[in-house]
Amino acid sequence: MSPIRLFAAGLVAAVVATPAIAQSCLRPAEKAAFEVRSLQSQLMVAALICKQDEQYNSFVRQFQAPLASAWEGMSTHYRRTNGAVGVRMRDNFVTELANVQQMDSGRQGSQFCQNVASLFTAAMAAPKTSEGLASLAVANNLSNPHGRSECSATTPAASSPTPARTERRAAVRRVSTQGR
Repeated sequence: MSPIRLFAAGLVAAVVATPAIAQSCLRPAEKAAFEVRSLQSQLMVAALICKQDEQYNSFVRQFQAPLASAWEGMSTHYRRTNGAVGVRMRDNFVTELANVQQMDSGRQGSQFCQNVASLFTAAMAAPKTSEGLASLAVANNLSNPHGRSECSATTPAASSPTPARTERRAAVRRVSTQGR
């Protein structure tokens, strides 16, 4: 490979990697969706461990719309950042979240059910919005291992819905036409 083509290939790699990294950040609505899911997962773990099925079922019925919106927000994030494998990655995250919260309940031992009882009460009294549930999750410092930062105003993912794949194809076309 000629030095110019090698340089061009490196340039393409840099151009391609930057949008993909930027797009993995969480937009504000996506962050709220992750927080809502964290709350729902914590209450689900509590329902299973503390035999609070009735409370959990009441929560799900009462907050059906914001819970569905949060699920869609997470799905949107994973599709945007991972394309076709996004659904699988979302499902893996949901499983990881439940596992982390279950391990946290184990660390709390016999106190877990007492500690989470007030969370059910607070959840049932929360505003019936995604924002209300997200605020409750944050206020209770619930485990949420998504590991992504929020998008800033200057992050391309916050302002441009263009998928990384489209940008990657354009960069490859530019390099391949330059080599002719």
